Amino acid sequence: MTRDGGDRTTGPTTTPATPATPAGPAGPAGPRTDAGRRPGLMDRLRKDLRNPLFLQGYALMINTGITAVLGLGYWFLATHLYTATAFGEGQAVISAMRLFASLTGLAFAGALARFIPVAGRRTAEFVLRGYAIAGATGLVAALGFLLTLPMWGEVYTHLGGFGPGLFFLASVLVWTVFTLQDVTLAGLRKAVWVPVNSLAFGLVKMGMLAALAVALPQGGLFGGIFVSWIVPTAIALVPISWFIFGVIIPRHVKDTEVSAANPPRLREVGRFLAGDFPGAFSILLILYLVPVIVAGWLDDAPTFGYFSIAHTLGSMIGLLAANMAVSLTVEGSFNAAQLAESVRNALRRTFLIVGPVIAVVVIGAPLILSVFGPGFAEAGTPLLRLMAIAVLPQTVIEICLSMLRAQSRARRLALIQIGMAVLVLTSIVVLFPHFGIAAVGYAMLGSQLLVAVLIFPNIRKVISYGTMSQVSAD
Repeated sequence: MTRDGGDRTTGPTTTPATPATPAGPAGPAGPRTDAGRRPGLMDRLRKDLRNPLFLQGYALMINTGITAVLGLGYWFLATHLYTATAFGEGQAVISAMRLFASLTGLAFAGALARFIPVAGRRTAEFVLRGYAIAGATGLVAALGFLLTLPMWGEVYTHLGGFGPGLFFLASVLVWTVFTLQDVTLAGLRKAVWVPVNSLAFGLVKMGMLAALAVALPQGGLFGGIFVSWIVPTAIALVPISWFIFGVIIPRHVKDTEVSAANPPRLREVGRFLAGDFPGAFSILLILYLVPVIVAGWLDDAPTFGYFSIAHTLGSMIGLLAANMAVSLTVEGSFNAAQLAESVRNALRRTFLIVGPVIAVVVIGAPLILSVFGPGFAEAGTPLLRLMAIAVLPQTVIEICLSMLRAQSRARRLALIQIGMAVLVLTSIVVLFPHFGIAAVGYAMLGSQLLVAVLIFPNIRKVISYGTMSQVSAD
């Protein structure tokens, strides 16, 4: 029997054994359909879509694909409609805003994905508290950044002053809530709406970027790039919030009236966050702090523009693995008895999807980057290739972390995430003087490969022994 977060006790759950199926005419090649033919791709896809793990995971992956395509279009327009300096300055401000919004917001994503499925009648209250705590944390961190601007390099000096500072803080709050809305939809098993939101948001953002190229051609906080990024975000909060709190959450409360009759107590959530938040915060530093630091080190807007495109594309590939991991946390929370099977399925499907993507990016990196203009391919190809290859060990890490969240093993979560953050950030500091922006790729590949090798036995244990492996305490 395992202690779930300290307050609720969950006994072992068993699943009736399924009788063995005699070998049929299909033989080792696999099962056949009722018509006597082997199932094709569409048959398998329809079967996958009946599995909530795959449905939510595929929806989030499609969202990443939409975000990547529209992101490529957005940055393509930005590099051709704005000067290299304005582009780099706009990227630097967006990186700073995302550092404090996404860093603090996504640090609560694990808790939302873990507890929304079982929050029952307290779902709306739980989500609002998550928004409020994440928003307040982001604002405090951003305020500290504004008060120490001279330490971050000249590229951020234009953020000084009451007016720019207030606008920057408001942007951080808006992006924090916007970021958490996707996780909320996934936790409510409505991730199919996330790509719809991203599609509308991306198209509006691109249209505004083009429209402001003449009116606000400069870079920085009040330039067309940053304004076209944050204004559509603020507008999108209204309809999405109404949809979540006015439509989806009431249905979720009704549907889980029996299964979530005893919502988790604040103490249980607090204990989970005490372990998960420091680890999640640490791992997010890799994604969001590194660009801000690199911008300060380079102190060269055009060169930072080269870095940011390669880093953004490499990070998007990593999100494919993270998407299926979020779905695994949700489904593992809904149905702990099927955790072992869910882990196996998540690993197989994620590698099946990211493998070809990684191959295409590694081979075609120069061509992909050359779309944005001269200089991007030469400067960013090594970084993009290294970050793409690093997604292979990252997949193992993401699935393991998601599995631990579903088991509420917060201390082990923190240990893995903090350890990896220390490895990556230390490696970047050591390697940057020798390899420049490519040091980020070398640091991520080496660190994630080492961590993946160390934690793989934990995944293998769950896959081999099923739910019985959950009896292990932290």
